[in-house]
Amino acid sequence: MPGLTSAEAAFRLRTDGPNLMPVARGPSAARLLLRQMVHFFALLLWGAAGLAAVAGMPQLAVAIAVVVVLNGFFAFAQEWRADRAGARLREMLPARVVVVRDGRRTTVDAADLVVGDLMVVEAGDRLSADGVLVDAADLAVDESSLTGESVPARRGTGDQVSAGSFVVTGDASCTVTGTGASTRLAAVAHLTEGGHRPPSPLARRLDRVVTVVAVLAVGVGVAFFGLALLLGTSPSDGFLFAIGVTVALVPEGLLPTVTLSLARSAQLMAGRHALVRHLEAVETLGSTTFICTDKTGTLTRNEMTAVRVWTPDGEVRVVGDGWSPVGRLTGPDAAVARVAPLALAATRCSSGRLVRVAGRWRPQGDPMEVALHVLALRAGADVDTDERERPLLRRRPFDPQRRRMSVELPGEVVVKGGADAVLPLCRAAADPAHPAWGALEALSGLGLRVLAVARGGRPDGQVTDDEQGLELLGLVGLEDPPRDDVAEALALCRHAGIRVAMVTGDHPATALAIARETGLVPHGVEALVVAGADLPSDVAALGALLDRDGVVVARVTPEDKLRIAAALQARGHVVAMTGDGVNDGPALRAADVGVAMGASGTDVAREAADLVLLDDRFATIVSAVALGRATYSNVRRFLTYHLTDNVAELAPFVAWALTAGRYPLALAVLQVLALDIGTDLLPALALGSEPPSPRVLDGPARTGELVDRQVLLRVFGVLGPAEAVVELAAFTAVLVAGGWVWAAVPDAGLLATASGTAFAAVVLGQLANAFACRSAARPVGLWSLRDNRLLLGAVAAELGALALFLWVRPLADLLGGSPPNLLGWLVAACAIPAVLLADAAQKAAAARSRRTVPAPAPARHPEVSS
Repeated sequence: MPGLTSAEAAFRLRTDGPNLMPVARGPSAARLLLRQMVHFFALLLWGAAGLAAVAGMPQLAVAIAVVVVLNGFFAFAQEWRADRAGARLREMLPARVVVVRDGRRTTVDAADLVVGDLMVVEAGDRLSADGVLVDAADLAVDESSLTGESVPARRGTGDQVSAGSFVVTGDASCTVTGTGASTRLAAVAHLTEGGHRPPSPLARRLDRVVTVVAVLAVGVGVAFFGLALLLGTSPSDGFLFAIGVTVALVPEGLLPTVTLSLARSAQLMAGRHALVRHLEAVETLGSTTFICTDKTGTLTRNEMTAVRVWTPDGEVRVVGDGWSPVGRLTGPDAAVARVAPLALAATRCSSGRLVRVAGRWRPQGDPMEVALHVLALRAGADVDTDERERPLLRRRPFDPQRRRMSVELPGEVVVKGGADAVLPLCRAAADPAHPAWGALEALSGLGLRVLAVARGGRPDGQVTDDEQGLELLGLVGLEDPPRDDVAEALALCRHAGIRVAMVTGDHPATALAIARETGLVPHGVEALVVAGADLPSDVAALGALLDRDGVVVARVTPEDKLRIAAALQARGHVVAMTGDGVNDGPALRAADVGVAMGASGTDVAREAADLVLLDDRFATIVSAVALGRATYSNVRRFLTYHLTDNVAELAPFVAWALTAGRYPLALAVLQVLALDIGTDLLPALALGSEPPSPRVLDGPARTGELVDRQVLLRVFGVLGPAEAVVELAAFTAVLVAGGWVWAAVPDAGLLATASGTAFAAVVLGQLANAFACRSAARPVGLWSLRDNRLLLGAVAAELGALALFLWVRPLADLLGGSPPNLLGWLVAACAIPAVLLADAAQKAAAARSRRTVPAPAPARHPEVSS
């Protein structure tokens, strides 16, 4: 074919535009940074800073603003690449392409391709545009990044091919039918860029916590303002006092604690081959209730392997490791002897090969054909010598209608294809009673891909369409073996109450076989296997159909994955979706946790995901879930720690209000801020780094509120009151010992000493509280301090900060306190045993009330046990 003329191509280029992927303008860096500065909690802190500035406390205002800005920049740095998936699609197109113009081949920029061009491709090329094949020889196209198919697709004359696909074997020419925005690849890019990532469970829970805190802080501030007016305080002074109370109730240290705790967990996940791209995904993983996983490469090794060979003399089992050419054949001697000529014939009828690169064996070409070459090497066949002595004369590529291919060698024709397509062409095996048909049923029942290999003598050297009278050499059963740790990981998911579904582009029978082999669908249990085309269109019906463990969904499209994620989310599930191709981008963004493959996945999938598996293992997801659950527990730990401090901070204001101002204010507002982001921050971060419990995967995930009845009881009924009582007792003891009488205005120096004593009591109480918060069930002393060495260092730093705030004169004067006297230290130190005793009493009472039977032994996982 002459192709277009240069003039016609130039005209069409001016008319249709260049062959470029449409570029969607993503959010700018400034916009992404602004998001980190204006979410609800940040706005609450900005409001507190503004009120502090209005109240004449610029130091407080600046301190709060610095907290928000630093946290915003930290989170921005973690998520800068969050919305760059669409841009990666442009990199999938090659820069140059061969076309036929003016009757001769020429190379042009891919951007200059136009509709009607005759494009020429060969093995190793990526298609630069959509097209229709006008000529194809032994063409196999890897469309996995578009369709999810794990096996390269054979394409022949008249078939459609898509931009972004990869030519595995063969060569072809095709007429371009779509360029740029009109390609199928562009349509998938549009879905990816338009996908909306829902707020994470952690974000929703923290929003609720912050909302409650905000309402409480404002309400208490308003109440104190009214009370100040009733006590005769001037409106201006009452307003300033109310602002101080409001600021005191806002946990300024909570935001950086959450962010840094998530970052710490993300670092731990990276050490276990799970790269977190969005920090909140750390906790969301722990809330996961449903995992939709692909098959190829995640549950399996992505290595096609010949495991069974049937010959007329019996069946042979093939044992070997991956792509290694070394293996073992077991079976009747006569059958084993037949494997070498069978495998040699199958390899000569293939172009995929196992090659040695840099001292390692690497597959090259179609994985199925590589598996046949590996079989030949394991059987001892000398492929290289045979290729030299019997050169290939002619190849008839695989044809979807014939479902077989053949090659002509000197004096012989070799045919390879689907068993049910090749057996009828054989002399003896064409009879349905022939043992080969029973072997076909048996191998298919094992979920193996079954190929038949036959040969025939052709003295005339011709290969015709009606090969007949062939000699059957045998049948080859191939599998993509499951990963060794998949069965254990799936069992852990069941133990953890997490449902798992296989969502794949593969054939239903293949998918079901792998599901049974891995334990996703236990043997003897009736499986639910649904093809994508058969999925209900109604979201509610789709969710009801799929909301079970072990379901297999095959032949899915990108739109199917989106609908599956939405249907399960509508039923209240927290959905993790795996994927590796361009087609998976939209679903990865729509899922609560998008999980991409790092070793075999595309850039687009990795950029759209929240979590990237560097080793592609399903078991890595389970390890990440365990760390995510630990993160949820850790967030509850440091929330308890922070809120207990808030109770102690609020107590002086309550005492002042209840006594109508006759009892002096024990803490100043800047002292409150020093507690929140000075002494408390490091212990809270250490609590956020608490290692996972060995029982972290026992039972369903805790997906309730972060601040529930148990947390409220410990904060407002146990730990907080214990700290507050000692705090006010120490403050009162110093005042009384210094000569203060009820309702009198204390001397400034005495008040500073008493206030410093109250401050020290809270810090010491929080020291004990940090250890009490390590466990919600076991009191201090029943667990080892060595499990969290960070906490020991954080407590030491907390004591150092206390010394700085009390003895460094500029800081002490700024905060309004001075070092306690001996009496003050003695009383303040009582905060430690008071908090520990209150904690132990509450946990003992809770243990008696539960009256539960002993829990079963936990299912331990080597990567998550502490």
